[in-house]
Amino acid sequence: MLVRNSLLTGGLISALLLAGCGSDEAAPAPVVTPAAPKIEKGTAATLALLETTDLHTNVLSYDYFKLAEDKSFGFERVATLIKNARSEFPNTLLLDNGDTIQGTALADYQAQVAPISCSTTLAMYKVMNAIGYDGGGIGNHEFNYGLPYLNQVTGNKFNIDGLPDPAKQTACAGPAFPQVLANVLSVKSKAPLFQPYAILTRELKAKTADGKEVTAPIKVGIIGFTPPTIMSWDKRWLDGKVYTAGIKEQAEKYIPEMRAKGADLVVVISHGGLDNSAYSPTMENANYYVSQVAGVDAMLIGHSHQIFPNATSTVPQFNLPGVDKVNGTVNGVPTVMANFWGKHLGVIKFELAYDGKAWVIDKTRTKVEARSIQNADKTYVAVEPSIAAAVANEHQATIDYVKTPIGSTDFQMTSYFADVGEVGAIELVNQAQADYVAKYVKANLPAYAALPVLSVSAPFKSGFGGGNDYTDVAQGNVAINNAADLYLYPNTIYAVKVSGDNIKAWLETAAKRFNQIDPAKTTEQNLISSFPGYNFDMFTTPDITYEIDVTQPVGSRIKNLMYKGAAIVGTQEFIVATNNYRASGGGNFPGLDGSKTILAAPDANRDVLIAYIKSIKTVTRTANGSDRSWKFSKVTTAGPVTFTSSAGKLALASAAGLNNVSLLRADDGSGKSLSVYALDLSK
Repeated sequence: MLVRNSLLTGGLISALLLAGCGSDEAAPAPVVTPAAPKIEKGTAATLALLETTDLHTNVLSYDYFKLAEDKSFGFERVATLIKNARSEFPNTLLLDNGDTIQGTALADYQAQVAPISCSTTLAMYKVMNAIGYDGGGIGNHEFNYGLPYLNQVTGNKFNIDGLPDPAKQTACAGPAFPQVLANVLSVKSKAPLFQPYAILTRELKAKTADGKEVTAPIKVGIIGFTPPTIMSWDKRWLDGKVYTAGIKEQAEKYIPEMRAKGADLVVVISHGGLDNSAYSPTMENANYYVSQVAGVDAMLIGHSHQIFPNATSTVPQFNLPGVDKVNGTVNGVPTVMANFWGKHLGVIKFELAYDGKAWVIDKTRTKVEARSIQNADKTYVAVEPSIAAAVANEHQATIDYVKTPIGSTDFQMTSYFADVGEVGAIELVNQAQADYVAKYVKANLPAYAALPVLSVSAPFKSGFGGGNDYTDVAQGNVAINNAADLYLYPNTIYAVKVSGDNIKAWLETAAKRFNQIDPAKTTEQNLISSFPGYNFDMFTTPDITYEIDVTQPVGSRIKNLMYKGAAIVGTQEFIVATNNYRASGGGNFPGLDGSKTILAAPDANRDVLIAYIKSIKTVTRTANGSDRSWKFSKVTTAGPVTFTSSAGKLALASAAGLNNVSLLRADDGSGKSLSVYALDLSK
C-alpha cells in the first residue's frame, strides 16, 4: 500500500516494488495486458508525492567540519516531516532526486578512506531503505567517485568498459528501491546505464462515489534524468565509458512507452533546474523543456539547491515565462524543488478520480509546497531517533578519522569576509595547488617548464546556507576535518595553459559575484549577487595584482591586471592550477572547456592540501594567509554598500587587515544567524 505511517524495513519495501524495466540495459519488457481493474466509476483518492533532493549524505544534523550538531539540516529531521506527511495523507510515494551519496566527510570516508565492502549498504542508502523510499533518481555528484564505486553501492551490474561482463558481476548491497536514469548510456552497449524508468504498482486507499472505503490499484511511472554536463565535470571517470542523450529527447522516447505499459501517472525525477534559453541536448538544466513533453504529470527537480514553489523568490529560473512560483507549476506541470541537505520536504498533492477508464487528476485541487524542517518560531522539528541509531558506527568512525591532526596554524582561517578580501582560508589552498602543479610540470612536462605556475581557488563556503555556512578553522592544531573545511569538494587537481586574455576573461566571470554599484545612490545597495561563491575564483599571490571595479557592468570590471609589476599582455602564457570542475567547463568560464588542460591529475585537491600542510607543518598568517592579489577600485558612494556574513565576526575582518568593513545591523532578519555589514569602497 502507498500509505506508510511507520518506518518500514528494506525487505518489505523490496517486496512492494515493481519495476517497469528490469535490467541495467533496460531491455524492453514484454507488454502484458492486465485484467481490467475493478474500480467503480467515481472512485476518488488523494495521492501525495514526497520529494527529497540534494541530501549529499547529510544523514545527521551534524557538521563534521565543526564536529558539532547543526539543527538546520539533516535527513534525520526531514524523516520526521516524511512521517508526518504519511500520517496526513492516506497515500504517499516517497522519491529522491539524487546528489545523495557525496557531500560530507562521512561520504568520503566510506568511498575513499575505508571503502565499504560489497555486502555493506552505504550509510545514506541504509537509512533511506529503513524509512521506505519508493524510488530515486541519479544526480551529477553520484559520479564523483567513479563508475565502479557507483556500480557497487547502487547494487547494479553496469555493462561498461573497465568492469567485468554483467553476467560475471555480483550485485552488491544497495538501495531497496528502483533508481532510474534515462539519459546516461553505456558506450559499450548503447543502452542506459541504469533502468531508464520504473512503473510502481500500488494500492490506493480510496472512496467510492457513495462514500465506501476501498482499495484501488494505480500504476505510477517514474523516469530519471541528470545534467549532461557530467561528461565535463567528471570526464576522468566517464570519458569513453558512457555518453549522454538529450533529456527532452529521452523523455519523448520513453514516456509513451511508459503509458503503453499502463502508467496512470508519469513523474519526472530530474536532477536539474529551469532554463528557457535555446534548447540543447547538452544543456545543464533542461526541465523547462521537459515540462512541455506530452504525458508529464509532475516534475521533481533539484541540483540548484533552491526552494520551489517560493512566492518571494528572486532566483531567475523561477521568474521565467510559464513558471508559477506561487502555485508551483512549470508550463502547467506541478513541480517541486525541496532545497538541499534535508532542509525541506517537497510535496505534490493530487486529487484523483476514476472516470471508468482511467485515473484523472483534478488540476484545480492540486497543491504543491516545500515544507521546511524549521518551524515558524525558528525552532526545528525533532529528529527521527532511529536514523542516528542506524548509522552510529559509521558516524563515530568518521569523527575519529576527521580528528586526525596534520599540522598547526597561528591564526584563525575563515571565509566570513572572503567576498570583500579576506584570503585566510584560500591562500593555503592556492599554495598547495601551485606547489603540486609546479613540481609535476618540472618532472613531467619540460615543454612548459618556463611558464609561470599560478593557482586559483574560491571561497567554497560563503554563507549560502546561513551564518554557519562558512569555513572556520580555529587557531591551533589542524586536522583532516579542517582540510575538508578548507576544500569542500572531492575535486581533483587540473592545470590549464592559458593566455593573458584568458586570465582576464576568467576574472571577469568571477567578478559576477558582485552586483553593479551606483555611486550616486543614497539607499543601501547589496554588493553580493546570486552568482555562487564557489565560482568566485581568485589569485592570492604577490606575483599577480588586479582591481575589481564594481561600478562597472559585468565584463568590464577587471582593471590594472599585472604580473610581477608589469601589465599582463593578452598573448602572454601561464599555467593555472585549478580543479577538474573548472578546467572542464564547470561554471561556464570563457575558454575553459577542457581544451586547455595540460594536467588531469588523479589526486584530489583536498588530499594535495593535506599533504602540503603535513609538509610545512606550521601554517602562519604571514606566509600562508595574507597575500591578497586583488582589491576593489576606490570609489565614494552616496549610500551604504552592504553584504551579509555570520553574526559577531567583525573582529576577524580587522584581523585580516580589512579596515573598511563595519557592522550595520547585528541581525539581517532572515533567521539564519547573519548580520548586515557595510563596506567603505573609498578606502
